[in-house]
Amino acid sequence: MMKRIEVFKENSFSDKSLKKLLVHDSEHFKIINFNFMAGQELPVHSHDIDGQLSIAVLEGCGEFLGKDNMRLSANPGDVLISDIRDPHGIKAETDMRVLVTIAPPI
Repeated sequence: MMKRIEVFKENSFSDKSLKKLLVHDSEHFKIINFNFMAGQELPVHSHDIDGQLSIAVLEGCGEFLGKDNMRLSANPGDVLISDIRDPHGIKAETDMRVLVTIAPPI
């Protein structure tokens, strides 16, 4: 089965909270599109399960966040790969669109 999701059309921005769109959910992996307005963030957090995640920046600029106040620049085309157990987060400096892939899905 193939499906096409146009995340730029399906998911808008909100100044009240970050917007998220469940793009795909199966027993194998989950994809979520997050849209952040400048200054919004997904705080550093982790999950107590085995697996990996990726955070791909589609548009905008910000920072990937990690343990011990680690910060890495996050620009269009950048992809962060992390174990799900490792602390991770993201903060937008400009309006920002990211795709998060989680395997196995949580």
